[in-house]
Amino acid sequence: MSHSEPLDVLWYTRCPVPTGLGIAVQKGWLEESFKSQCTDIKSLRESNDQAVRESHFDHTLVNSVRHGGNIPAIWARSVGRETRVLGLSWADEVQLILTLPESGIKTVKDLKGRKFGLPKWEKVQIDFSRAQALRGLENALKLEGLSVADVELVDYVIGGTYSDEPAAKSETGTNTFSGRRQGGRGAELLGLLRGEVDAIFLKGASAAHTAHQFGLHVVIDTGSHPEPLIRANNGTPRTLTVDINLLDKHFDSAVNIVEQVLRAEQWAWQHPDDTRRFLARETNSSEYWVTQAYGKDAHLRLKTDLSETSIAGLQDFISFLHRWNFIPNLVDARQWIDPRPLETVLANIKQSAA
Repeated sequence: MSHSEPLDVLWYTRCPVPTGLGIAVQKGWLEESFKSQCTDIKSLRESNDQAVRESHFDHTLVNSVRHGGNIPAIWARSVGRETRVLGLSWADEVQLILTLPESGIKTVKDLKGRKFGLPKWEKVQIDFSRAQALRGLENALKLEGLSVADVELVDYVIGGTYSDEPAAKSETGTNTFSGRRQGGRGAELLGLLRGEVDAIFLKGASAAHTAHQFGLHVVIDTGSHPEPLIRANNGTPRTLTVDINLLDKHFDSAVNIVEQVLRAEQWAWQHPDDTRRFLARETNSSEYWVTQAYGKDAHLRLKTDLSETSIAGLQDFISFLHRWNFIPNLVDARQWIDPRPLETVLANIKQSAA
């Protein structure tokens, strides 16, 4: 371990999904924990500089931490970004293939020969919306001995990028993303409602809400399948990543980040009602839809570690992304991981309990 230098600025970002980092930020613990070394904590998603905001997807910003969907993190590593995974959090969520009730599609087998709507962001570096939808579709079809070639894919082309506009601050202090940022799931939904396609894929709290709001039929929820590799997708597992500069020159800061993430998760396990409220803010949803999407035990699903299940799920998903040409180079999940900060935190916890 190299000498740990003082850190002037720490940039953080997380997706609008359940993460320990999100709760640590909401509770003020991340900022508070860096006060002693006068580190300025900044949210890159709220920056007025689009290049800074885009680092949420390409991880180019020095001294930054990201906790969220794994596709952008995998892509950044695949194209050569020197990042490291400090932890993986697997919080199962609904992953729905949806149709209109009158479509005649009741089961996955009925998808054969039908039209499936997919978003296609033309100007983004990594089209995670398309990748996660294809993954959900492929995994569902696989269960019935079918393949993606058995359905007709219909693209919904979307202009702009995910980071065209800064995230706005809500009254609670959390990020509220613009309509354009959410547009990736709107285009194919409109296509379904218009009868242009027969089925689409949506996930998370917004998916549960949308399915109810429009009376859509759930063909399958791959997010509840007993086999972890069928559930493995953009959010399962989520990656906690930092750039190599932060790890090499500010190792103590990397340890502190992991410590605050684990602290937030352990707090969540004891505070289910408060956690639901926090997750509702994180996901720009309601407590009801958080429960529908992430389960009544959503507070217990917040757990960052380096379990074999998570590593296997990450590697399997990396292979999927490479096979579908979403990433140019395969990534070795185990070589990407640096377990030292997590090991340090767990050793400190064990010592404190002794």
